[in-house]
Amino acid sequence: MATTTTWTSEELDKIGGADELEVAPMSDGGPRKPTTIWVVRNGDDLYIRSYRGPEGAWYRAAKTTRRGHIRAGGVDKDVVFTEESDDDLLDGIDRAYRSKYGKYPRQYVDPMVAPEARACTMKLVPRSSA
Repeated sequence: MATTTTWTSEELDKIGGADELEVAPMSDGGPRKPTTIWVVRNGDDLYIRSYRGPEGAWYRAAKTTRRGHIRAGGVDKDVVFTEESDDDLLDGIDRAYRSKYGKYPRQYVDPMVAPEARACTMKLVPRSSA
């Protein structure tokens, strides 16, 4: 059984610095097809959101199984998905999305900080394979 661990500084830098992340939640005993999404770092944690809010297929699977696999910045890792709802934390994650992805048109960034996506914020927690 896998246990949770913490991100290394190198993993945080690589994943947090990557423009995109591939997320593959577990489904029926195996990983789903990876979906490319945005990822942000806030402190020593990494967060993802569903652009489509609760209707996102990857999000629904992640919410159900709580386990999956991510790939970004040269890092390949099994993860646990935890939901986040603290308003102060979500405000910081909003700022991280605006800062990191502000170079893109607002039509892409604004939905990531809209209430629907904000309500679908998940923290990525690394899992060891031991």
